[in-house]
Amino acid sequence: MPRLNLDELIDLATRALSRAGANPVMAEATARALVAADAQGLASHGVSRVPQYATHLRNGRANGAAVPAIVRSRGGAVLIDAGSGLAFPACALAVTEAIQRARQNGVAYAAVTNSHHFGVAADHLAPVAAAGMVGVAMGNSPAAMPAAGGTRPIFGTNPIAAIFPQRQGDPISIDLSLSAVARGKLMVAAREKKTIPFGWALDKAGIPTTDPAAGLEGSMLPMGGSKGAMLALIVELLVTALSGAAFGFEASSFFVDEGNQPRIGQAFLVIDPDALGGQETYLSRVATLVATMREEPGVRLPGSRRQALALRAAVDGVELPAPLVAELRRLGS
Repeated sequence: MPRLNLDELIDLATRALSRAGANPVMAEATARALVAADAQGLASHGVSRVPQYATHLRNGRANGAAVPAIVRSRGGAVLIDAGSGLAFPACALAVTEAIQRARQNGVAYAAVTNSHHFGVAADHLAPVAAAGMVGVAMGNSPAAMPAAGGTRPIFGTNPIAAIFPQRQGDPISIDLSLSAVARGKLMVAAREKKTIPFGWALDKAGIPTTDPAAGLEGSMLPMGGSKGAMLALIVELLVTALSGAAFGFEASSFFVDEGNQPRIGQAFLVIDPDALGGQETYLSRVATLVATMREEPGVRLPGSRRQALALRAAVDGVELPAPLVAELRRLGS
């Protein structure tokens, strides 16, 4: 497989998205986010998404001319309209606003409406940790999982992430979708013509399947059974009912070319530790917990593997399937 350095890959993805109609800010912000995912070993959320995004831009499912804007604001709360563009500029604005408002108010909640796929949830929180604050990110997505007791897709895989800065070392970064696995893993398996384990997905008839294509047409299984479905319901309501964004069942799948503008939502909660027990208390408590966790061999902090891979990729670049590289070059030419 060809190996590309990160700058080369960012340029390749930016040109492909620009050619598809994304404005310069949207194209570069999206490219950087996708390449960061590949650098962390998260291929399902990396530049493999560029052809999908490019098709959505060309077909009007995403508005390449959109510029995110603040549409409502009060104290620590702010609503950002993504204008049906790709999500990354709107999410960056939301996080910036949340950090500023948390400094003033102690806590802030920034919601994004009329949005699109927002990639790796935890990556949006890096500026929060850099500011010495605690952050939570969440988003809904097109229907992929049933409600507890059902088989019909109602909720998306609805990822949730959190970040906790430390006195020393990288932040603790937790990121998970509420399905048994991220739906992007089925997309990768389908593209590579591989099977998936039982327990990941159901086909359209509600029967467990090892065929990723059948799983994409059917539904994902929630992690932890009904408990995962309940958590998905919490995320669905927090990012839609408060912002006016579309429910997952109102949005066409990301994995089809034709369909509506998803208009889904994201939300970012930012907390300034200094407004509560104080920064020093927060850092001391985190250090005590981390030290206790590390007393047991084999325990590693969430995010540490992704951070190590990103450091290595910054030097060595990333390997990508040759057909994907050829497709990116074609889209950007």
